[in-house]
Amino acid sequence: MGHVSKAVHDGGRHVLGIIPKALKPKELTGQSVGEVRVVSGMHQRKAEMARHADAFIAVPGGYGTFEEILEAVTWAQLGIHRKPVGLLNVDGFYNWLLSFIDNKAVSDRIISPSACRSACRIIVSAETAKQLVEGLEEFVLEYDELTTSLVWEPESTTGVST
Repeated sequence: MGHVSKAVHDGGRHVLGIIPKALKPKELTGQSVGEVRVVSGMHQRKAEMARHADAFIAVPGGYGTFEEILEAVTWAQLGIHRKPVGLLNVDGFYNWLLSFIDNKAVSDRIISPSACRSACRIIVSAETAKQLVEGLEEFVLEYDELTTSLVWEPESTTGVST
């Protein structure tokens, strides 16, 4: 993410990095670029990212990336946020995930075809950053009747329920 942050910052855009306090000493990206906010933990990090993001983009990554992008998809499906989710599918890195959602989970009846049609439209996938940004800009999220009737309380930024 350090390279992405630097490219965005060098392009004249605002960069906001949100990192849990426990990971701050272990940060491997070198010198911070742009604004950095330190939060108490991973749950607060994700809530802050959701609050400030216009969209969610995953570059090829590991367990944390998979978990965060799938949570962003789930939140979109449930109407917790109305932001697109993008996969920068470099060299087909995310083909397995897209195939799993479109084919395996539906054929095994883990995800219903109607939910897949809804969930699959949440994800924008492209092989280049330019194509992905264009897809995200054109994206319109559709909701079913159940999702549009749900009311979600905003998460506390302090991590304390009231």
